[in-house]
Amino acid sequence: MSRTAFFGTPDFAVPSLDALAAGSELVAVVAQPDKPSGRGRELTPPSTALWARARGVRLLQPARAKAPEFLAELAALGLDLVVVAAYGKILPAALLAVPRLGCVNVHASLLPKFRGAAPIQWAIARGERETGVTLMQMDEGLDTGPMLAAESVPILPEDTGGSLSQKLSVVGGELLRAKLPELLAGTLPRSAQDSTRATLAPKLTRTDAVMDLSLPAMVLHDRVRAFQPWPGALLRLSDSQVIKVLRTSVVAGEGVAGTVLEAGHQSFRVATGQGALELLELQPEGKRRMAAVDFLAGHPMKVGTIIG
Repeated sequence: MSRTAFFGTPDFAVPSLDALAAGSELVAVVAQPDKPSGRGRELTPPSTALWARARGVRLLQPARAKAPEFLAELAALGLDLVVVAAYGKILPAALLAVPRLGCVNVHASLLPKFRGAAPIQWAIARGERETGVTLMQMDEGLDTGPMLAAESVPILPEDTGGSLSQKLSVVGGELLRAKLPELLAGTLPRSAQDSTRATLAPKLTRTDAVMDLSLPAMVLHDRVRAFQPWPGALLRLSDSQVIKVLRTSVVAGEGVAGTVLEAGHQSFRVATGQGALELLELQPEGKRRMAAVDFLAGHPMKVGTIIG
């Protein structure tokens, strides 16, 4: 049976890890190092590390994927194939050359759209109505290698970054499971990406969470959905109060961007750069999530106030 290794870190990677283990001789799992988490900042292993430890599979957690000692350890495994899913770091050329059949990435978009670190979130944030998973032969570029297989998935109006990630995680595992025999046999056809159609999905930062009410209401609505659970969508109500916006809808309304159009027991509506946004569910700092109208009951706000 073909000898394989898996590179992946978060929950998203686990279905693909399951598929690889079921169809090959999995000799190593490579994950990011354990990281501090929670209020106590205790070191917490990633999901794939827990998977490997529970099954007695060799676990490697290098600080640097290009470290000579790590590359030597990997080369000694006699690998036929490496599969990568949300590992979290760019793999150097020296590593890509280690396995006999190279490295294959389970990428959460329909390439060449949304190359980069956050394809799921940016697909929602930019108003796409379809995305998917692509199996890609990795090269030295940023998600530029030949495509091996793809499966499309609709983006539903209620999808968030979190819910869509779960769906694509499962689809990625199923696609890898279906195509793995051909991958290992080297018979899966390749097709080059059309780079003229490429779009980028850069890594998310905390800056992306800040809501800019000068943007159109639909753009803001999509960003609220996209950036859950991280980095979230933050809106400044006053100099001392910032809230997390969890759910919105696009509604009719006009006014200077950031103007509160309605704030009462029935609705919380704010003007944007185009149209208006109804805030439906909020989470004040350090508090539970709540309906926006319940928040207003304890924090009255005047119509005409400028926020954001």
